[in-house]
Amino acid sequence: MPEYLRIGEVATALGVSVDTLRRWEADGRVEFERQRNQRVLRADKLADLVRLEASAPRGSSARNRMAGVVVSVKKDGVMAQVELACGDFRIVSLMSREAAEDLGLEPGSPATAVVKATTVIVEA
Repeated sequence: MPEYLRIGEVATALGVSVDTLRRWEADGRVEFERQRNQRVLRADKLADLVRLEASAPRGSSARNRMAGVVVSVKKDGVMAQVELACGDFRIVSLMSREAAEDLGLEPGSPATAVVKATTVIVEA
């Protein structure tokens, strides 16, 4: 007999709210079964949903987007330093090595720098 997860457990696993999952269901992004008037998802379908959501394009509230090209990628054991040329600007981002690899970042590949910060302080 398959194991089922309640909608709240699925939300916790995905890092989203129950309301978000209800919207996804209305949009056809996920299909829950009903058991005793509760939304449930077969546990074996959670991995598929995680992969699907990880590959989905994301919206963002960030307003500063600069299209560019990756100039260099320096990786060590855990971290990566990615440099982009975005018009007149040089953008450097520090991220996990895994994130850089998942994004396929390498010199010459197109990328967009998304900058969102409440405070940026630089002093010399």
